[in-house]
Amino acid sequence: MTDEHTHAGRRALVTGAGQGVGRAIAHELARRGAEVVVNDLVDDRAGAVVAEIAAAGGRAVPSVFDVTDWPAVRQAAEAAGPVDILVNNAGNAGRVTSLTRGDFAPFVETAPADWESYLRVNLYGVMHTVRAFLPAMIDKSWGRVVTIISDAGRVGEPTMAAYSAAKAGAAGFGRAVAREVGRHGVTVNSVSLGTVGPEEPSDEYLKDPGLAQSISRYVIRRIGRPGEVAALVAFLSGPEAGWVTGQTYPINGGYSFSF
Repeated sequence: MTDEHTHAGRRALVTGAGQGVGRAIAHELARRGAEVVVNDLVDDRAGAVVAEIAAAGGRAVPSVFDVTDWPAVRQAAEAAGPVDILVNNAGNAGRVTSLTRGDFAPFVETAPADWESYLRVNLYGVMHTVRAFLPAMIDKSWGRVVTIISDAGRVGEPTMAAYSAAKAGAAGFGRAVAREVGRHGVTVNSVSLGTVGPEEPSDEYLKDPGLAQSISRYVIRRIGRPGEVAALVAFLSGPEAGWVTGQTYPINGGYSFSF
């Protein structure tokens, strides 16, 4: 069986799939034969990815909702119907577009108001989608849940305590659910990212002094590519990974190592 057909007959939902890593995951799952429900906060972004997948010969539909809004997630799940694969990719600070004092500051300089957006998107958002879509997987006795976390959550990152806590919480939540649903043929895993940039970074992007400093911390002296993440997610959501659950897989260029 070639990888173009490993996901044939499956339906996948990818949250935050209108750009970046989520977009690459949606494309890869579609390339492997899945019908992809493309979620994003922004209608135009979701629609654009659906159009790209269709142009490449794949199947996709848009689903616009905010993962932090439980009633909206529940309504979207009812509208979308059952999915076999759930990829929790939506993250960062969600709708928040302006930084506050609590962003990238020592924890003792932050306040609860600074933590909220990170916890709502990266932890509660994951819990919302899993709660909404997991029952149908249990009923079918087959399912794959993959959550995108960050090495900030796996090993800690200074000045990013709330984000680190939320991502670590999402991984711990996934391990607990994995123990509950393994007997139903449902697996739950996490993928932990280092710095991932555009698939084809521009010269301007690569010349950013902050990026150069970041790259120096990686054994492989470059940033990650969305397609590399998508390939790992595709494996974990496919038939070959049926005996893999409760795990966290770093894809980080050697930023940190696992035992």
